[in-house]
Amino acid sequence: MSWRVVTGAMTTWDERYRTGTYPQRPDPHPVLERYLPTFPPGRALDIATGTGRNALPVAAAGYRVDAVDQSRAGLQIARENARAAGVEGDIEWLQADLESFAYPASTYDVITISFYRPVDRLPDIIEALADGGCLFIQHHLRTTDDVDGGPSGDRYRFASNELLRAGLGLTVLHYDERTTTTDGTTAATAQLVARKTQGGRQSYPDISE
Repeated sequence: MSWRVVTGAMTTWDERYRTGTYPQRPDPHPVLERYLPTFPPGRALDIATGTGRNALPVAAAGYRVDAVDQSRAGLQIARENARAAGVEGDIEWLQADLESFAYPASTYDVITISFYRPVDRLPDIIEALADGGCLFIQHHLRTTDDVDGGPSGDRYRFASNELLRAGLGLTVLHYDERTTTTDGTTAATAQLVARKTQGGRQSYPDISE
């Protein structure tokens, strides 16, 4: 395991992690858990890793993971979680500004993103996928439903179908938008699973809901 500082930290999120206002050991989304066994083996990137929601199960599935986040405090918690899970040797922690992070082209077989809206950088992220590589994204939606999870305003939320349209250059394997309540918190989110392949004939994994 290693730790590399690429650029400066994000103070606001550092405070959220230190005060425990963000979950210290969040579970991965069930959609990621269902599709992860169908992803190609190799190297993975977890963007906005936070406290390790995605990085830990991806590493446990046999991937070498680069986990990048702006918050040093979040990465410290994630590293402790990885140590407890026995996967600390399979993850490299990168502290970096996500707005300017240099994504290496055609490098990753799996890229995961939870609760970070990367619209302006999505072309670079897709370019970082190797041929046949898979992308998982989940994030908050703009909604008229009564929700208490996610950003307080619409600026950092996806509009309806915005994430789907952003992934249409890929082979979309799964997409849904839904409002759910977990541990007393109600949130509207979108989930996308897509593969970097093209052509009129594609294979699709048989995933049980």
